[in-house]
Amino acid sequence: MAPDGSLPDGFAAQCRQVWANLAAALAHHGLGLSDLVKVTMFLSDRAYREENSAIRQEVLGGHAPALTVIITGIYDEAWLLEVEAVAAR
Repeated sequence: MAPDGSLPDGFAAQCRQVWANLAAALAHHGLGLSDLVKVTMFLSDRAYREENSAIRQEVLGGHAPALTVIITGIYDEAWLLEVEAVAAR
């Protein structure tokens, strides 16, 4: 979800919003995406795997935390992905 409560339309927009939300949460605690050590991505459909990978690489650049991708049902059917992350310094 965007900070205003809206849900971006389509997988790419939702994926970029998830990463923006994660970056904001990390920044609030004095951390950044480069502090990620483990990311678990839950995708609602296998069809999103390549787009998910491309956007993740775009956002993280050369940083490669441990990664798990799970294809599963998502809590809210309108959500196309969810992310769980662990960061540390």
